[in-house]
Amino acid sequence: MRRFLLSLLASAAAVATGFAHFVYLVPAKDGQTVTVVFSDSLDPDENVAIDKIASLKLTARVGGTDTPVECKTGKHELTAALAADAKVAFGTVTYGLSTRGDKPSLLVYHPKAVRAGATGKEATVGEKAAVEVVPVSADGKTRFRLLAGGKPVADAEGSVLLPDGKKEKLTTDADGFTAAFAGAGRYAVWLRHTEAKAGEADGKKYDEVKHYATLVADVK
Repeated sequence: MRRFLLSLLASAAAVATGFAHFVYLVPAKDGQTVTVVFSDSLDPDENVAIDKIASLKLTARVGGTDTPVECKTGKHELTAALAADAKVAFGTVTYGLSTRGDKPSLLVYHPKAVRAGATGKEATVGEKAAVEVVPVSADGKTRFRLLAGGKPVADAEGSVLLPDGKKEKLTTDADGFTAAFAGAGRYAVWLRHTEAKAGEADGKKYDEVKHYATLVADVK
């Protein structure tokens, strides 16, 4: 009985923290691998099992060609090897239903990582991405743009983890851009796009789809 109660408490904790967590693709310093975490930071959360996002479909773009990438499943993270010339890696995973808020929602995560200082067009997946965050750098500053099927999304909310460890809230303008940030280093961004689309999953109905697009980018 005690084990059963502990299991229930652990599951409840995972659910409670899960909605503050996001799926991030975190490139290793050596540039050869990427770690997939489900966390409120870029480090694996050892209190949350990885099984809910283990079905992530990961893709790497090399020279304009998209290639599926195999992930290895750990206890609290997924890992994958990337080609040295893959500047963009991206994926999609359906997390499941949420009954928090006014409407039952289907949660879908769209993590993305950009390497080698890629920005703008070379860091854009395009129309095939349901949603994505694109880093756009100019004049020593970087903005982040939210696109859905290649089109800008206005009034989306989220946050950014800055290279110095501070967090700031984000809102996109009419062209899908956030405010600009100065400085080089690693940025981690998440932005939410809610789609008024009803459906059914696991035998239960939902009224909308909440897409969470994340980005980890090393800005030069």
